[in-house]
Amino acid sequence: MNDVPNLKDFDARLRDEAHEEPTLEVPQGEPTKKTQIIAIYGKGGIGKSFTLANLSHMMAENGKRVLLIGCDPKSDTTSLLFGGKACPTIIETSTRKKLAGEEVKIGDVCFKRGGVFAMELGGPEVGRGCGGRGIIHGFELLEKLGFHDWDFDYVLLDFLGDVVCGGFGLPIARDMAQKVIVVASNDLQSLYVANNVCSAVEYFRKLGGNVGVAGMVINKDDGTGEAAAFAQAVNIPILASIPADDDLRRKSANYQIVGTHATQWGGLFTELAENVAEAPPLRPKPLTQDGLLGLFDAETTGADFVLTPASDADMRGKYSAEVKSLEVVYDNV
Repeated sequence: MNDVPNLKDFDARLRDEAHEEPTLEVPQGEPTKKTQIIAIYGKGGIGKSFTLANLSHMMAENGKRVLLIGCDPKSDTTSLLFGGKACPTIIETSTRKKLAGEEVKIGDVCFKRGGVFAMELGGPEVGRGCGGRGIIHGFELLEKLGFHDWDFDYVLLDFLGDVVCGGFGLPIARDMAQKVIVVASNDLQSLYVANNVCSAVEYFRKLGGNVGVAGMVINKDDGTGEAAAFAQAVNIPILASIPADDDLRRKSANYQIVGTHATQWGGLFTELAENVAEAPPLRPKPLTQDGLLGLFDAETTGADFVLTPASDADMRGKYSAEVKSLEVVYDNV
């Protein structure tokens, strides 16, 4: 007897599940009164996962109980923490267990290293669902596993900042976190994402939300100063500046943890851990698009470019022809 599920049936179940509405309320409270829940956002590829993996490791090395939850479909936060090893995600594990008629257990999705407990929510297969909706389902399962009763000093949530849909904005929209940290660099695109996050925080503040921005981590800092100017302009502190250094680049590429006292970078990540713990959630002042462009030289951004309106004749090209007017013109009486 072949126990392997029929692939057509499996695909049909995935599609059916993608159309189901979530059945539980997304957890909005703290697991315990002493727990700080911190959501970290940043542009894809900016080093957010590198920063988080090393920050969480340093916090644990300094005696804190830390839970790291990867909420980015790339699942690279835990890969860095676990030396390149990809751990099973909550979404794929839940799907597999559901088909087998089994319940998901903590040990199926949560793993640990150096005192850090870590898990990945994961994302849907390409073309088979919404990543943001996968986040919602992931947190529903965490609630079933006892999220509110877990005993941690810090819960760090790694969120993709490029996407501004509801699922990835959950920590801000639902007051799931006490504060937000943005990771950026001295480039326009990463600061554009950081500004979007600040705009989301301000929007939900106006609706009665309580989440604030605790500050910014400048990664790959080359000293040009645009990220620092942005932080000053939106009124948030700089929690750490991680230099653009070849040693850091090589170690990150080789999945090596540098957030430890055993490396030359221990002091930097200790200071970051202390600043993250103590920084209060602030209400940022997001910039306009022109204000953001103003942080850079006009030659770099094209900020001095003048927009020239297109005409109907431009759009029609070779098909352009004078169109007779149907307007009725009356002679003066």
